Amino acid sequence: MAGVILVFNVGSSSVKFTVFDVEAGITAQDVPTRLVHGEIENHADGFSFHVNDRTGARCVDERITTTDPHPLDHLLKWLSAHAEGRSLLGVGHRIVHGGPEFSAPVRITPDVLDQLEALTPFAPLHQPATLAPARAIADYRPDLLQVACFDTAFHQTIPEMARLLPLPRRYAQKGVQRYGFHGLSYTWIAERLKLCDPALYAGRTLIAHLGSGASLCALKGGKSLETTMGFSALDGLMMGTRTGMIDPGALLYMMQEEGAGWCTLVDVLYRQSGLLGVSGVSSDMRLLRQRLVEEKDPEINKAVAQALDLFEYRIIEETGALAAVMEGLDGLVFTAGIGEHDSALRANVCARLGWLGVKLDAKANARHASVISTPDSAVRVRVEPTDEEAVIMRDVLAFITQAPT
Repeated sequence: MAGVILVFNVGSSSVKFTVFDVEAGITAQDVPTRLVHGEIENHADGFSFHVNDRTGARCVDERITTTDPHPLDHLLKWLSAHAEGRSLLGVGHRIVHGGPEFSAPVRITPDVLDQLEALTPFAPLHQPATLAPARAIADYRPDLLQVACFDTAFHQTIPEMARLLPLPRRYAQKGVQRYGFHGLSYTWIAERLKLCDPALYAGRTLIAHLGSGASLCALKGGKSLETTMGFSALDGLMMGTRTGMIDPGALLYMMQEEGAGWCTLVDVLYRQSGLLGVSGVSSDMRLLRQRLVEEKDPEINKAVAQALDLFEYRIIEETGALAAVMEGLDGLVFTAGIGEHDSALRANVCARLGWLGVKLDAKANARHASVISTPDSAVRVRVEPTDEEAVIMRDVLAFITQAPT
């Protein structure tokens, strides 16, 4: 068996994809070479098609001003022409919501697609977007293996008490409960810890997935015990453009005083808030750090500083809550774009967690080392890159080889 596996990681307006080279004899525990990764961006009059090779260099940059061919049809034809004779073995999809039923990767069938589409009310902005490529490919290549991998699945181990929302029981009966997200990222980090730091894998470790979307996961005994996101990906930490936890009374105020309807609330909560909303400048942490240094207007400077401080404050606040749930803290792992690359944030957060016994090695933190705590720190602090696409690829490979995931 040799060929390629295509992995989709879909956003609300773009389709990101990665193509993995699968060699003969490979197992589901191996990570094949990435041949290319790219993105399809949808426009009103067509789409853009970008591809980077394995070195990261841009090798395709097209702007197609027509809806014929379909963007995914264009991708599959391009892949067939540039796969150097390799056959397409299967396709993996990051699906945001698996609901209460889907707790593991599943082969996509028409019935599965219908079941997942029925979960759209739980994630109305994300679910249709992540399902669209799977449904389109099923039309083009109904014989092709497709696998759904769920962002909610890792958190199936959360206890029932942590899932309950304090609403009338009729909502729980409809599936309105806490689910948690970023599960593919947490799966990768947990697997990584099992290999490189078994004590943290088996102990009480907080994983901080900090990017444009942000959440924390309490990992105890290698399983998710609690997480900051709940019924939706809006809950918990402050994010790039999302609020995180917010008093529902603020929403009632918007409805009563401003006449805000569903569309307005969605726009404010998902697209106008977080770092962008508080700073009034940007949702990009890198730009905000730069602006904090260069900005001459004191009011703008104050707003940017408050946005950065609030982002860190919410991490500290939720860390305390999850440490209490785990009854202690043995490890802290920073991951995702901000977690992996923002040494200032890591330093500020760790300084505020000194009461838990966290001691930071400033030099190790500055060079983004794997372990950034001092030898005598009561809490080991690590920086680990995440790889959601590799998790999806392995799940597809397991179906191909009929090996357990």
